[in-house]
Amino acid sequence: MAHEVTVMGREGCHLCEVAEADVARICGELGVAWKTEDVDTDPEWRAEYGDRVPVILVDGAEHGYWRVEEDRLRRALA
Repeated sequence: MAHEVTVMGREGCHLCEVAEADVARICGELGVAWKTEDVDTDPEWRAEYGDRVPVILVDGAEHGYWRVEEDRLRRALA
């Protein structure tokens, strides 16, 4: 099964930049597609995720927030 990871974040967010770098590295090693979305571009996203960014989604489901738990993310993508 092909997975997709999404980092829900916002511009100017240092934790988001760190999470994006971690996700890029992990997904690159595993050959998994990933993307970023800016929560401030959609009122529903801002309401859902705005105070917890970055939020990591795996296949559209919330996997975690604030920091990437590398071992846990790798298990979810295995």
